[in-house]
Amino acid sequence: MDNIVEKELSYSIVKAAYEVFNELGPGFDEKIYEEAMQIVLKNYQHVVEQQKRVDVFFRGIFVGFHKLDLIVNEKVILELKAVSDIAPIHKQQALSYLKATGLELALVINFGAGRLQVARVVNSKRRKINSTQTNF
Repeated sequence: MDNIVEKELSYSIVKAAYEVFNELGPGFDEKIYEEAMQIVLKNYQHVVEQQKRVDVFFRGIFVGFHKLDLIVNEKVILELKAVSDIAPIHKQQALSYLKATGLELALVINFGAGRLQVARVVNSKRRKINSTQTNF
């Protein structure tokens, strides 16, 4: 049995990332890759939300918010980076986004290394903390 979370959607997202990386290469700011990714993903007929705000509450009190780079088809969070290597803190950041939204999968995609890097982060417990999502 194949238990890979959002396998087909993940494949499509990674394909889009390679398309962006092969055309732009490393060296640009994250925002450039974000814009390019949303263009390619929309061309693939995906629904893409960009810079979505997710409010976080603790005991019913607003304590802060996250701004998510991209959400694809309301299922997968994309955390885009342009750094020399994906660090554990980047994966932890993606996991906090998953907890805030209740979603199961995030992809940390790094365009800054000599080759494209992709890390899958799964919220296996799928616990959602008390949060709300609003568009900015």
